[in-house]
Amino acid sequence: MQVFKLTRQLIEIESITGNERRIGDFLFEQLNELAQRFEGEVEKMVVETDRNNVFARFGEPFVVLSTHMDTVPPFIPSREDEDQIWGRGACDTKGIIAAMITAAEQLLETGTRNFGLLFVVGEERNSAGAHAAAHNPRGSRFLINGEPTENKLALGSKGTLRYEIVARGRMAHSAYPELGESAIDKLLNALQRIRAMELPSDEVLGPSTLNIGTISGGRAPNIVPDEARAEILIRLVGDPAELRKQIEAAVAPDAEAQEVLVIPPVRLNSLNGFATTIVAFTTDIPAFGEAWGQPFLIGPGSIHVAHTAEERIPKSQLKEAVGLYKEMVVRLSLQNK
Repeated sequence: MQVFKLTRQLIEIESITGNERRIGDFLFEQLNELAQRFEGEVEKMVVETDRNNVFARFGEPFVVLSTHMDTVPPFIPSREDEDQIWGRGACDTKGIIAAMITAAEQLLETGTRNFGLLFVVGEERNSAGAHAAAHNPRGSRFLINGEPTENKLALGSKGTLRYEIVARGRMAHSAYPELGESAIDKLLNALQRIRAMELPSDEVLGPSTLNIGTISGGRAPNIVPDEARAEILIRLVGDPAELRKQIEAAVAPDAEAQEVLVIPPVRLNSLNGFATTIVAFTTDIPAFGEAWGQPFLIGPGSIHVAHTAEERIPKSQLKEAVGLYKEMVVRLSLQNK
C-alpha cells in the first residue's frame, strides 16, 4: 500500500470519537486483504455498540504496533501539496496508521512475522479502546504506540488531572443584587485561587501546567446567576495526591471540585540510535498498562498542529516512519531469539 494514498483515504473517513464504525470497517477490510496474502488473522474486538478495536496478527505477536482511530472535531477533508498531507487526523493519527500498515506489509514481504497491528477507539476522550484491549491481551512483549513525536522516541509523557468546578448561588433581579448570590462571582473567586496554586515540576517531564478549558453559567444579563461551572485540566508530572488537596482547598467555600479523569504520567523506553524527546500530552499507554508489553512511543508529525485547523503531516516523516517502525519490530523481535 502506498503510504500517502492510504493516509488520504483514512482522513476522508470521518471518525470523530464515538463515530469510529466506518473507519474500523475500512481497516478491517484492508487488514483482511493483508492477512489473506500473508496467512494472518484479523479480528474485531468489541468495545461498545457500533465501535470495535481492530487487531491483526501474523504468527504469534511478540511486538505490536498500535495507535488510535478516532479524531477530535471538526472533520476537515484531505489535501496535499509537494511536502505535506493536510486534514483532520493527518498526524493524529491517520498518517501513523498508514505508516504502520505500510511497514507491516514490507516486513511480511521480507518474511518477518510474529508481530501484530492494533487500532483502538476512543483515545481522544477516555481511552475506551485501550482499556478494553488491556482486558484482552494477546501475549505481546512490546507495544509500539503511535502519536506525533516527529519520529523521536518519547522518554516520558505527562499525565492528566481533570476537574469540573461547580458553583451555586441564588437568582435575583440584577437591579437588586443584594437579594441574590452570584454563582459566577463565586466561580471566578475559586478559579483565581486555583490559578495562584504553585504547581509541581519534574526534572525529566518538566513543569505541570494548568488550563481552564471551559466556563459556563448564568441565564441572562439581567439575572443574578444561580449556577456556574468550569472545566480545568492539569498536566501531571507526578503523584496527584497533593494537587487534589490543593484544589479542594482552593475552591472552598465558593464551589465544589468534582474529579472527572486522572491519567498518570509515564516514563518510557528508549532504543540505541534513536533520537529522543519528552512530550507533554497524554496517550493510551497508561490505559494499556503492561497488558500488551513494554511500551514505546513514537510517530511522525508534530503535536503542535494536531487538533488545529492546520493539521498536517510531512511526507518525508511519513516515509521515515515506515522505516523506523520496521527497524523497531526487527530489533525488538531479536529479543525473542
